[in-house]
Amino acid sequence: MSRYAGFAHLRVDGPDEAGVVELVLDAPKLNAVSEEAHADLAEIWREFDADPAVKAVLLRGEGKGFSAGGSFDLVEKLTQDYDTRTRTMREARDLVYNIIDCSKPIVSAMHGPAVGAGLVAGVLADVSVVSRTAKIIDGHTRLGVAAGDHAAVCWPLLCGMAKAKYYLMTCRPLSGEEAERIGLVSLCVEEDELLSTAREVALELAQGAPSAIRWTKQSLNNWYRQVAGSIFDASLALEFYGFGGPEVLEGLAAHRERRKPSF
Repeated sequence: MSRYAGFAHLRVDGPDEAGVVELVLDAPKLNAVSEEAHADLAEIWREFDADPAVKAVLLRGEGKGFSAGGSFDLVEKLTQDYDTRTRTMREARDLVYNIIDCSKPIVSAMHGPAVGAGLVAGVLADVSVVSRTAKIIDGHTRLGVAAGDHAAVCWPLLCGMAKAKYYLMTCRPLSGEEAERIGLVSLCVEEDELLSTAREVALELAQGAPSAIRWTKQSLNNWYRQVAGSIFDASLALEFYGFGGPEVLEGLAAHRERRKPSF
């Protein structure tokens, strides 16, 4: 039995002979992340790190988009159930730390909508490749909660405080082209070149000097670790505190009714 069989709500292809494993977001509604998939996505990076057959990870989405974010059912449960809110907050924390701490290089390939937990992993990847027409959105404030999870950790480092505040506070979408221009992602390519480019990068990393590459990643990720303590924990606390408040109820209703929220 595959060591990844326990991650039933994610798809794992490989690893291939070169040691590249593909983690595929493959779910209904543009790969919306269910409650179970959220838990799997937080933990699977530990398994990749421990697997001697894995030399590089490629994260991608199946179908017309990369990730549509958390399912509405999960969001509604977060507003109503303290235990679910507490568990999901811990998973959100583990998702960021486990990606940062995974010694294997991670490449992401993002196309179409890129939102929510999938976006967390996509942006935190060591090399992020996007299609020119990708639509990157951090939709937290539109939903009625603070922009927590990965955003406070990496967006100001990647694209600067001014751009981070602008996009995180307004929830305006970024095209792949704009995301590359401001430094939020590594590479922007045409959509028909996305997977081939990402696979080429993953293969190059898998075939490189493993210790040198992994130690370089470890060293550079100390920039994230410096802020991941106080700033990250504070942002997570404020985000999940908001899930117990009134604004998220209007935000959730607006999403379901496909209208502009009225806060």
